[in-house]
Amino acid sequence: MSGYNRAMTKPLLGVLMLFASLVSAADIKVGIIGLDTSHSPAFTRILNNAKDPDHVPGAKVVAAYPGGSPDIASSRDRLGEYTNQLRDEFGVEIVDDIPTLCSKVDVVLLESVDGRKHLEQVKPVFEAGLPVFIDKPLAASLEDAREIARLAKKHGVPWWSASNVRYHAAAEKVKLPVPKGVITWGPAPFEPTHHLDLSWYGIHPVELLFSLMGTGCQSVTRTYTDGADVIVGTWKGGRLGTVRTIRDGKRGYGAVVYGDEEIKITGQVGAAYPALMREVVKFFQTRIPPVANDETLEIFAFMDAALRSKKNGGDPAKLR
Repeated sequence: MSGYNRAMTKPLLGVLMLFASLVSAADIKVGIIGLDTSHSPAFTRILNNAKDPDHVPGAKVVAAYPGGSPDIASSRDRLGEYTNQLRDEFGVEIVDDIPTLCSKVDVVLLESVDGRKHLEQVKPVFEAGLPVFIDKPLAASLEDAREIARLAKKHGVPWWSASNVRYHAAAEKVKLPVPKGVITWGPAPFEPTHHLDLSWYGIHPVELLFSLMGTGCQSVTRTYTDGADVIVGTWKGGRLGTVRTIRDGKRGYGAVVYGDEEIKITGQVGAAYPALMREVVKFFQTRIPPVANDETLEIFAFMDAALRSKKNGGDPAKLR
């Protein structure tokens, strides 16, 4: 081998390795569990359609298991439509069970709208050793959320869960390193099948609160009416984090963040699907959750304490 060729070998090898890693990242095969939510076609479009203005490269949905919950109207009534859309519009293979799905993919998006299903549906994913993003709600109870975390640790599988609302630009702009307090608001209709009432939709403003406050909540007091809740969490050091849920009247998301020298107020906060998908793809590539599992579990402990406060007429409830 000439000196010129020897000199070129290492740089060329480096280029080839970089190219191989980029191809590998681009070829991440994604499987979806649950085609009963609008998130499934929306996320598939973002990942699969390179011409879409919100396209996020690095992964592609190749297979899906429909799932579905007959006792939830919003699941039952949309399942067929979204299943057909993924198959016909995006060419996604529809499979009959989760183990088959796991055999065809590298990673999983668990999208089932029914949080009660998530624990059982994620078990074969963990057993297959596949990294998984579990869409909101992680579970329908604190106990199920903790069992998901335990099983993931047992199998050594990385996972995370988040509301896309935390990644909206308006929410990102009002962050402070250590706020004195935060107020968030957002819709929180209930679903009778979900015992942990805030987990169904109240998870969005609760997660927005934690994304701005951080962890460390110790107790929760909830004032409940049919049309709204005011839920106040007391953090270490006496900081207060408040969520106002909305079931009657104008609906929207937003936050106020109180600091030492300024008070920041968001504009309208809404869906941030592309930003969430960028975090999801990065997670699939690095196996590092962008939201710590402990934070997600504390969010569920917060909602659990809020439910106990509600049942006790608004008395404070400590986080379990």
